[in-house]
Amino acid sequence: MAKGDERMYVVDRSVRFMRGFVSSYAPSSIKKLFWDREFSSGHWDFLDDTADDCVYQHLERYAKNGCILDLGCGPGNTANELADTAYASYVGVDISEAALRKARERTEVNGRSHKHTFVQGDFLGYQPAQKFDVILFRESLYHVPMGKIKTVLNRYSEYLRDRGVLMVRIGTMQDGKPKRRPLAMIGIIEKDFDVVEKNQYARGATVIVFRPTAYVT
Repeated sequence: MAKGDERMYVVDRSVRFMRGFVSSYAPSSIKKLFWDREFSSGHWDFLDDTADDCVYQHLERYAKNGCILDLGCGPGNTANELADTAYASYVGVDISEAALRKARERTEVNGRSHKHTFVQGDFLGYQPAQKFDVILFRESLYHVPMGKIKTVLNRYSEYLRDRGVLMVRIGTMQDGKPKRRPLAMIGIIEKDFDVVEKNQYARGATVIVFRPTAYVT
């Protein structure tokens, strides 16, 4: 590796480390400022169209025209790309008001305002007001510290309807190489929960559907 390329690699790695640290460990007020700046700057605009994502077939299978809670919903991709007939109501939670503004605008354009609710807040401390058929972590599990994953998932399990499921969609491979931290997260789920379904996709994403072990019959 040339010296210039090596320096750029070190800088890029440092930036990614800082992003990960802030998004997982900083106080909620700092995380909000960080993510508002990220979404306002257009840094994540390339994610605005994910209509072919592998997670939607799983959501349609388990939502069964019921209620979805989307933790870390961002600019409203799931809310606006999922088939309108797949669910009756949707609650999206995100720490960034900038992302939620875009989500609300897209929802209004798509005529779904009557079935969508968006809440600004840190999902690590969010308290739902109802129970859901599916509680989704779409890439957002990245932002949960490793030592808190089981606790966070157990807490949200209390807000599942009868036979409801938790669902995680997370990138576990990159450029053909396994990503250690996401795979460790999947390992926690497999160890401590009842896995209903797990699928690995060619683009490197894993979708895992699970319930608390108490649901096992």
